Amino acid sequence: MATDAWQATRTGVLGLFGRSSTSSRDGTAAQPVGGTAPEEGGTEAAPAADGRIALVAAQLDGDAALVARADDTAAARRSLLPAWQLRVQELLREHPELAGELSDLTERMRRSLPEEEQQWVMHVVAHDHAQVFASQGGNVIVHQERSERA
Repeated sequence: MATDAWQATRTGVLGLFGRSSTSSRDGTAAQPVGGTAPEEGGTEAAPAADGRIALVAAQLDGDAALVARADDTAAARRSLLPAWQLRVQELLREHPELAGELSDLTERMRRSLPEEEQQWVMHVVAHDHAQVFASQGGNVIVHQERSERA
C-alpha cells in the first residue's frame, strides 16, 4: 500500500480525524475529557488531538500491514471496510460539520485511483418473472402495489 494514492489518503484521513479532536459542533475548541480549555491556561487539547491522530495512524498502518501480508489483497481490503465505515459514521455523528471535508477527501481519493479502478460495472440478470432493483452509489426505493389479476 505504499503508493502515492495511499499516502495521500492516509494524510487526508489523519487530517480529518485530527480536526475532529480540535473542533466542536459550535466551532470552538473541543474540550478533552478531564482537560482544561486553552483560554483557562490549559494545554491538554493538543495532546488529546495528538493521541487521537496517533491512534488512527496506528489503525491505518496496522490495516495496511494486514493487506500487504494477505494472499488476496482485494478481499483483505473489503474485510476492513465495515470497521472504517463505523469509525467514519461515528466521526460524522460527533462532528457533522466535517461532512463536506469528508466528501472532498473521498473525491480526491477516487481521482487518485488508476482509471480502471474509478468505475464499476454491475451485471444484473433476472429470470422467470423475477424483478431486480439495483443501484451503485445510491438508493433504490420501490413502491409496488399488487396488481389485480382476473
